[in-house]
Amino acid sequence: MRNEVAEALLISPMAAVPTNRTWEGSHLSSWLLDCHGILYNISLIVPTTLFVAYLASQARRSVAKLSYDRSYIMVAYYVLLWIVSVLNLIWCIVQAWQCNSMKDFSWTMLSLFTKSGMLFLEVSLIAFLLQGNSASDFEALTRTFVVSGGIVAADVLLKAIYVFGFGVPLFNDGADSSNRVKWGLWIVHKLLLTAVYGLILFMHHSKWKERFPARPAFYKYICIMFLINAISLFSCVLMQNGAGFGFWLHDLVTICYHSFYLPLIYVTFLADFFQEEDLRLENVYYSEMKDAGFFDTDWE
Repeated sequence: MRNEVAEALLISPMAAVPTNRTWEGSHLSSWLLDCHGILYNISLIVPTTLFVAYLASQARRSVAKLSYDRSYIMVAYYVLLWIVSVLNLIWCIVQAWQCNSMKDFSWTMLSLFTKSGMLFLEVSLIAFLLQGNSASDFEALTRTFVVSGGIVAADVLLKAIYVFGFGVPLFNDGADSSNRVKWGLWIVHKLLLTAVYGLILFMHHSKWKERFPARPAFYKYICIMFLINAISLFSCVLMQNGAGFGFWLHDLVTICYHSFYLPLIYVTFLADFFQEEDLRLENVYYSEMKDAGFFDTDWE
């Protein structure tokens, strides 16, 4: 038993590669230890659970603020964030499905929907930013979602063809981890995203800088996403060439992306909106109380 636990906790390139065996039993220990190991699973499950719990704790206030402001863009992204967060939480919890041959189809479909949802958030935010500071009405939201939906739909179709048509295990790291076609496709995918974020960084330091919102948080978001995608691209290149360090790096990027990307979106694009609404409501209450004469005694 000690040897099995030691192997699950072992941090080495070989330990990062899941074994393609049937997952037996439903005990908590097997659920956490099997496939990637307890450190990997806990690193995914704990942050995603805490974030969903935070969203749930703020849901009543957030819905009230969204109803008061009636911003189509904020409502749309808040609903999307909730949907993708729940999908991502389920994806993080059932990591052991990768090592269960009976769950291969379920894991593939869940991964396809989860990753496509997160990609839709990425692409739509980029499309929204590229429209400039004036993109804040219903028409801008429609344009953003049409463009983003078309790109993500094409991405989903391509992935589905390779997974179900050619049998390429795009989402299963436990099945033929050295598949060169699989990692070649992910290299192209990450290369495109890295190039887009790199282009935005270049534009931010050029004469087109005024097209972007004048908020440091947006620039920091682009820098973080460029770094994550660049590291992910490098890990895919290593994985395609069978380098042991690539397994480590790939797992690290996966943990960072699935654990912290959605909180990053919330902090960057939604937290300030809700905070601004709090200040706005406080100002309204203050004005109403002042008009009612509550503060007249302060001047006497």
